[in-house]
Amino acid sequence: MTIPAPAAGTNFIRTLIDQELAAGKHATVITRFPPEPNGYLHIGHAKSICLNFGLALHYGGRCHLRFDDTNPVKEEQEYIDAIKADVRWLGFDWGAHEYYASDYFETLYAYAERLVEKGLAYVCDLRADEIRAYRGTLTEPGQESPYRNRSVAENLALLRRMRAGEFPDGSRVLRARIDMAAPNLNLRDPVLYRILHATHHRTGDRWCLYPMYDFAHGQSDSLEGITHSVCTLEFEAHRPLYDWLCEALEIYHPQQIEFARLNLTYTVMSKRRLLELVNEGRVAGWDDPRMPTLSGMRRRGYPAAALRTFCERIGVGKSESVIDMSVLEDCVREELDRTAPRAMGVLRPLKVVITNYPEGAGEQFTVPNHPKEPALGSRTLPFARELYIDRDDFMENPPGKYFRLAPGREVRLRYGYIIRCDEVVKDPGSGAITELRCSYDPATGGGETPDGRKVKGIIHWVAAATAVPAEVRLYDRLFTVSNPTADKSRDYREHLNPASLECLAQALLEPGLAGAPAGACFQFERLGYFCVDPQSTPARPVFSRTVTLRDSWSKVADH
Repeated sequence: MTIPAPAAGTNFIRTLIDQELAAGKHATVITRFPPEPNGYLHIGHAKSICLNFGLALHYGGRCHLRFDDTNPVKEEQEYIDAIKADVRWLGFDWGAHEYYASDYFETLYAYAERLVEKGLAYVCDLRADEIRAYRGTLTEPGQESPYRNRSVAENLALLRRMRAGEFPDGSRVLRARIDMAAPNLNLRDPVLYRILHATHHRTGDRWCLYPMYDFAHGQSDSLEGITHSVCTLEFEAHRPLYDWLCEALEIYHPQQIEFARLNLTYTVMSKRRLLELVNEGRVAGWDDPRMPTLSGMRRRGYPAAALRTFCERIGVGKSESVIDMSVLEDCVREELDRTAPRAMGVLRPLKVVITNYPEGAGEQFTVPNHPKEPALGSRTLPFARELYIDRDDFMENPPGKYFRLAPGREVRLRYGYIIRCDEVVKDPGSGAITELRCSYDPATGGGETPDGRKVKGIIHWVAAATAVPAEVRLYDRLFTVSNPTADKSRDYREHLNPASLECLAQALLEPGLAGAPAGACFQFERLGYFCVDPQSTPARPVFSRTVTLRDSWSKVADH
């Protein structure tokens, strides 16, 4: 899928690139999106995807998709396939430029030996906890490892034995020799390689020595000729190490630029926490529509175009901020308002019998699929004596300014007749309302009111004989508070919203929705936007609420 370049505008990254191109520093802008294949992408990744691919589009360059697959313990092909599907769904294509850090393992190892030979790296036998203890604090310098001054020959021999698999996991690491008193803790002899006897999803058992992310990342950028390594703000403190490694190895030096990550209210973005929610069964998988994952949003019916609009709208800056979920939902509504066909769905059915409509008779109303998009065509709605309306559209003892159906009151059936409630039928045992008996005005079909009277209430409906039974899932915010992790004294899971999913098993839909394909989105008039779930079948449709409407059209006939 090809999408247009981002709209005209600027941010600090574009300003910098404009200056560099004007000075002749680059002939082509080359960016990259470098996910680790250890989980599913979420809305925060969408910002990075849109930024990196968007910059390439804007400047007529290219964006690489590179999987930083340096930890075989946590990485799976499942995640790689899902990531590729998500990027394509968002509308971006990397063409022939699909790469893996594992493509460069041999070269990266050669770089490691080069650092050793230059006296800039050494093999350290300290345990992981000892390395942390020796590292020092922000106010106190670190302590040098007792193995820091091994000779080049000894370090080189040990490194080669590490590669050959002679040592167990955790027994030795390769560290850069930089400065244990550096103010930036990332420069205090960081670990570059660790021993992991684990099967890699691409290289199998050929390696038991794997590079750390900080070592593989910058060198992979260099090998691919990346001009701008755009990453989130937490990597700003890692940039001096990125620069030091490129300079120490005397290789091409890309420019790392950091921007503020996306933080969204009423959810969590941590891969670890999302994995906990999945593994503990608190959600129904990575693609649960309540999850902030791209697969979850796709299943919920969020259009890719809405996510691109959202990422463009929130902008790119250096300051951390939290974006309210409503901003994303507004982008979804705007896109679906333009593209989603309209349909009738009754979520909590209440039977209506029109007593003065002929028994056995019926008719068809021709109605538009979209009030503002004639190109979307029209459809027919069957009408008959017995109907269903939403239980929420009737009140036996209504308050003031209630314009829906009530005893003795009139409403208009959307696209149909004006009806009046004449009688309320109740269950003798429970007293629950089971049926309404109404009368209709035959002169008011198709929105006509020849006598000029005004009816403020307009409600949706389906004909009983042709209604399609369906399950409708109403999704809400996953958490009850805007920032579930703000209170460090409480587990974030304590804030999970028990009402984040309501399943309505007795919903009734207009007949044309029975064969709607998975992923198709509709506006159920007056109720919101709904998407066909992958679990749906023609015999038993399943719809998920994508997002609510801003306003009800119960008082406005042309909504």
